[in-house]
Amino acid sequence: MMTESRLPPNDKGHHSLGEAQHGVLVSSLRALLFTVHFFGIGLFLHGSQYMGASLYLWSRRRYYAWMAMTKEHFGLLITSMTQTWSPTTLRISGDASMAGLMEKQADGMLRLRLGERIVLMANHQIYTDWLYLWWICYANAPPMHGHIYIILKESLKCIPIFGPAMMFFGFIFMARKWQTDEGRMRYRLKKLSSIPLRPMWLLIFPEGTNLSANTRRGSKKYSEKMEISDMKYQLLPRSTGLRFCLSELHDTVEYLYDCTTAYEGIPPGGYGQDIFTLKSVCFQGRPPKAVHMYWRRFKIADMPLDDRDAMADWTLQRWREKDELLEAFNTTGSFPSDPVAVGNEKGYLEVQIRLRKWWEILQLMVPAFTAAALGSVCVRLVDWFTT
Repeated sequence: MMTESRLPPNDKGHHSLGEAQHGVLVSSLRALLFTVHFFGIGLFLHGSQYMGASLYLWSRRRYYAWMAMTKEHFGLLITSMTQTWSPTTLRISGDASMAGLMEKQADGMLRLRLGERIVLMANHQIYTDWLYLWWICYANAPPMHGHIYIILKESLKCIPIFGPAMMFFGFIFMARKWQTDEGRMRYRLKKLSSIPLRPMWLLIFPEGTNLSANTRRGSKKYSEKMEISDMKYQLLPRSTGLRFCLSELHDTVEYLYDCTTAYEGIPPGGYGQDIFTLKSVCFQGRPPKAVHMYWRRFKIADMPLDDRDAMADWTLQRWREKDELLEAFNTTGSFPSDPVAVGNEKGYLEVQIRLRKWWEILQLMVPAFTAAALGSVCVRLVDWFTT
């Protein structure tokens, strides 16, 4: 079992990723520019969500298309910010079930063919897991970064600006009380499976939260209560939400994809959330040396969805396998490689998280120009009525 003392510095007091690349002055300047970059564009994006809200009363189809556009723009924003402030290498591998679905193109860009309607489950190491998975949506053919739906804990929707933005995105919030969550999830999943079918990548973290000292202790207590052994590198998963999602969507979704994520630079006994903070990653210049992903695919029709206990065992077994993958990663520095999965002898694909084309960043100006145009129209109308 891993120890409870998981601090980012090593025994000499140094950060596990070495000295900061930028001093206090440069780090402070980067923090300022980072804030301007994010909020300078993000607030216009959020404003465009409110501008499109009235479409719900006129045309649901146009409303959902508008919100999908804002999700696309946000996906481009976080990708451009990662590319600018914390350049990150992504190393991807998988098992034979992923054969023919992943490739690295001649321009160095990742290309995936996972389909337009999937359910995706993943372990939850740190808060930025969703950021890298959003980029995976972007790398799919066709791109799906405007059609990602994430299942989150309800407290997140109370965060100013971010909470309302995620509600506009159509994310699903769970109170972790099944009496409350069941009806809410059934309503949201019914909308996602209604005709005509819309593209959908539904992301769920069965652990419910990210790995930390506190959640590690909670997982240990749960394992003792259920009389099962705890995980070594993850939290014990809960299968209720996953089973419900798959049961509600199985008529319109064929595959469940599983992603196991690991980060280079976390020392033995360390927690990623304590090491890869916003300050260290974006301001001081200490991003993860690489983010590793191991992918698998499961056919939903083959899962025991009709049997609650059997599905709980199925989910637990998948997490045991993920723990073994993470054990291999912590021992060797990489996940197992399979040339069949990625179509090359190395058995993995290594790419940079980036935009396909530099000019895609110009799409982020659309909300600002739209707001300026509407503002100009409003001023003219006020002048017209008051003169």
